[in-house]
Amino acid sequence: MKVGVVGTGHVGLPTAATLAHVGHEVMATDADGDKIDLLHRGGMPFFEPGLEELVRAGVEGGRLRFTADPPGALREAQVAFLCVGTPPRASGEANLIAVEQSADLVGRHATGPTVVVEKSTVPAGTAARISEILARHRSDGQLSVVCNPEFLREGNAVEDSLRPDRILVGSDSDEALAVMRELYAPLVGEGTTWIETDLQTAELAKHASNAFLALKVSFANALARIAEAAGADVEAVTEVMGADPRIGKAHLSAGLGYGGSCFPKDLLAFERLTSRLGYDFPLLREIARINQEAVDAAFRKVEEVLWNLEGKRVALLGLAFKPGTDDIRYAPALGLADQLLEAGAAVAGYDPQAGPNAKAELPGLEVIDDPYVALSGADAAVVCTEWDEIKALDLGRVREVMRLPIVVDGRNMFDSAKMAEHGFTYLPTGRPPVRP
Repeated sequence: MKVGVVGTGHVGLPTAATLAHVGHEVMATDADGDKIDLLHRGGMPFFEPGLEELVRAGVEGGRLRFTADPPGALREAQVAFLCVGTPPRASGEANLIAVEQSADLVGRHATGPTVVVEKSTVPAGTAARISEILARHRSDGQLSVVCNPEFLREGNAVEDSLRPDRILVGSDSDEALAVMRELYAPLVGEGTTWIETDLQTAELAKHASNAFLALKVSFANALARIAEAAGADVEAVTEVMGADPRIGKAHLSAGLGYGGSCFPKDLLAFERLTSRLGYDFPLLREIARINQEAVDAAFRKVEEVLWNLEGKRVALLGLAFKPGTDDIRYAPALGLADQLLEAGAAVAGYDPQAGPNAKAELPGLEVIDDPYVALSGADAAVVCTEWDEIKALDLGRVREVMRLPIVVDGRNMFDSAKMAEHGFTYLPTGRPPVRP
């Protein structure tokens, strides 16, 4: 099938590369001409494990192309994916201007029967707005709207695209649903659940899913505060909880909280949507409050152990919001860095991928590409992202280069006994501290 993709970000690019991989003819476009130029040169606009190889294979096979000319990507498309950003407005509601503009592009330039796929995360009711825009340009009924939310995890986007655990398609058109079944047929294998709903249900399901996952993260973080006060081990508590199949272990890891482009933005947009629909959902606000509390708790540990932060050097290990990506949007590490800098500390950060992005976002942060150099002379270190490179650090060497052997572990990556053996003051999350 001929597929057009509008947007080559964390959703659009994996989508385009995956559909090309399974045999479709895909042309992707983006409002950012520099991004298209970079892709033409074989570069990648962001880091995602395995994506560069998947894109290269599609380009070399002739099934994946990029263009800075949107009409060229949409003119002959049988299916047009809208994969554009929906950042929060000042009010917290999703900014849907890029969705509107993309829908207008499809309406003006699609020439034949086209299924318009709403792939971006949007509030319920957006599909109806897209339909209105399309109808202004075409009254022949050949432009159908489908909601097909993405469930990709940054750092695992290629695996999630090639072997999805579920594919959700919402539409009020039997013909559009049939097109989507044909499009995704090569990807629906063992372990993949195919779900068809109406448009509004599909839109609501995406926000509901992200909100519930964020709830599990914040629940674990609230438990960590309680475990620290009670002298308990939050990891043992969540292990017991996760053994119950009704609860499950996923996203029950206490730490610095969630970040990235999805949970913070989508939770806020969902809360604003429910309010607009006449339902007050205070639980959503509390999830966000507890998430911020996790960063504040790590700051307080550093402050408590160092007393005065002015003139102290703090090293942050990990800057991306999660491992496997260079995405620093709403990264807890940067929120913590901002607090430390405001308190007068000098802050150095190390990350295998996200250093340049973090430096651009927070100029006062000293970004160093060698973890031992970042730790050199530090009065304390905070583990912020669970990268394998951080897990593999030589603790003896870390102990030697730090001025004070103090580690605040915001991701519970290290073993308390080993930290004690190397003479660290070790302050994990929701677990008993080690104080030599």
